[in-house]
Amino acid sequence: MRGSLRNWAFLPVVALILAVAAQMPASAQTTASVERSASSSKRVAKSAGHVYLLRGLLNVFSLGMDDLAAKIQAKGISASVHNHSEWQTLADDIAAKYKAGNRAPIILVGHSLGADAVMFMGEYLGKKGVPVALIVPFDGTGSFAASSNVARVMNLTQRDYAHMRRGPGFRGELSNIDMSGQPGIDHVNIDKSARLHAMVLSKIQAVLGRGGSRTAAPKTQPAHPGPEASPAAPQPAPAATASTSGASSVAPSSSAR
Repeated sequence: MRGSLRNWAFLPVVALILAVAAQMPASAQTTASVERSASSSKRVAKSAGHVYLLRGLLNVFSLGMDDLAAKIQAKGISASVHNHSEWQTLADDIAAKYKAGNRAPIILVGHSLGADAVMFMGEYLGKKGVPVALIVPFDGTGSFAASSNVARVMNLTQRDYAHMRRGPGFRGELSNIDMSGQPGIDHVNIDKSARLHAMVLSKIQAVLGRGGSRTAAPKTQPAHPGPEASPAAPQPAPAATASTSGASSVAPSSSAR
């Protein structure tokens, strides 16, 4: 009888052990779920993107890039301003981060010589196998080819010879937005235009999936027959013509200074 009682005395202990064992898979599953959630958060952080803005001559004539960077940062998007002469060092750093696993979208914006530099950067990064989500040149000094690793180019210019063109293998979106007919817009102040800043910021947000317009510029009726169209202007003035291309693009003017 006493032996039977001793055997029954162990039952609560056995039940407790079984209960703990039954809870272990659920605990492990909860831990795995937390780890997946943390991993997902890291992926979201890495995909947030970064905007690199490059100033032009002497690093003092393109302060509109600083103003635009502040507006981008105000939207919670990472942005930094650099001198155009740093473009290759900057591109090497971007490539190193990409190789290390940072797959955040890359956006390049530049004015004047900085506009030329962001086109050079796009091609250079292509040779290193790094994709570029968007390039926005503000009035570059010439016409450059968009490389195949670039997804989108939105060129803002008031020079008829500085239209960007498709390079070999480029299958992305290409827009040449001509601001030459806009009063008060010239090479020195095009980077400071609040209207263009709003357009670029909207484009950046769209590319990063944070809202904004997915078109390069609002369009009205074509200014003349052909694929070029005019972005809407808030004031009565000759509309800025934009050529947006998915499968084909408008050939740049052959005139040169």
